[in-house]
Amino acid sequence: MSDKKPGFFKRLWGDIVGEQPAPPPEAPVNDVPPGEGAPAENVPPIEDAPPAPEKVETTSPTPDAEPDEVTSPGPPETTPDYVEEVEEQATAARLAQGVPEAVPVVPAPETAEGRRQNWLSRLSSGLRRSSDQLTTSITSVFTKRRLDDATLEELEDVLIQADLGLETAMAITETLRRDRFDRDVSGEDVRAVLASEVEKVLSPVARPLAVEGEHKPFVILMIGVNGSGKTTTIGKLAQKLSAEGKSVMLAAGDTFRAAAIEQLQVWGQRTGAPVVTRPAGADASGLAYDAVTEAKAAGTDVLIIDTAGRLQNRDELMNELEKVIRVIKKVDPTAPHATLLTLDATTGQNAMRQVEIFGQRAGVTGLVMTKLDGTARGGILVAIARKFGLPVHFIGVGEGVDDLEPFAAADFARAIAGRE
Repeated sequence: MSDKKPGFFKRLWGDIVGEQPAPPPEAPVNDVPPGEGAPAENVPPIEDAPPAPEKVETTSPTPDAEPDEVTSPGPPETTPDYVEEVEEQATAARLAQGVPEAVPVVPAPETAEGRRQNWLSRLSSGLRRSSDQLTTSITSVFTKRRLDDATLEELEDVLIQADLGLETAMAITETLRRDRFDRDVSGEDVRAVLASEVEKVLSPVARPLAVEGEHKPFVILMIGVNGSGKTTTIGKLAQKLSAEGKSVMLAAGDTFRAAAIEQLQVWGQRTGAPVVTRPAGADASGLAYDAVTEAKAAGTDVLIIDTAGRLQNRDELMNELEKVIRVIKKVDPTAPHATLLTLDATTGQNAMRQVEIFGQRAGVTGLVMTKLDGTARGGILVAIARKFGLPVHFIGVGEGVDDLEPFAAADFARAIAGRE
């Protein structure tokens, strides 16, 4: 048998079954296992094999066979021309209708007036419950009625129930009696008088906290009952003072609560203020002594000392507070330079008693009223201001860092009277 016969039969077999695709490069033909396809010894060398057509797959002609699944190509690297044409047509149509193209809006930096309007909005929202209760009650009293003695008596009851205090309530009713007696009076007329009288009471006590430069550090002692918002107020105040360019140090004097220590440390991280701490249960007066000493050595501008919340009717706790103050004075006889009492507005009349007792035992120099957004008893600040005359430095109407602002009498009066 001639040596050429195997090649002849092989070509004949290819004509019958069709041309087979070439194997992929990574699977050489010579690696075909024996028994599958042509014998290994009869396979021609790779370099003599005819090249396979590129990207063409053939199958045996089977009737009614389903077409092979074709993998769709990936997305084009460039945008098709027809897409650009559609976008151009849409732009042309928009301009033809007089609709300008959208321009990215870059927000302008907030101005001082913008910040004030933002604060007034938050203040009005925070005092909404107080003002709604007052205005609703006032409107119900003055619906289609002339101003007579019975009406004035009802109004006085409404104002007292709103915690404005007896003296403020009487001042408002006397003003209405003098100017509007036996005349038709609307709810708006009464709200105007209410706002005017509240502003008269609050204007003398609306004084900013003056951090005097001759005291370094300027020591602020924060006091108040548990839950009044002392620690949060300290953090917000530290942020404000830092923004003014003052160096601030904090002291975690509420050593009775580990959570209070951790909370103040978080505020210290936020504001970049170092925090003097001791383990929970440590002596608070000793910590205060160390804090003043460290602040003096570091040349810190302001030192704010937190204290444990204590009920004003617990004599032994008030004695501990007095000890803290005595120890501070051993380092600086003029300190503390400000003793701020934080008052929770939701406590209502109990806040009056707190001001009285803390004032006697700790020498309160100013007030911070918090949580005005969570109560309908915001009028208690008016009664406190009229009775004690203590400066009101700040009020808070929320949990945000920007929700503590210097107290402004006119803004508060208009907001609580519902005349924002």
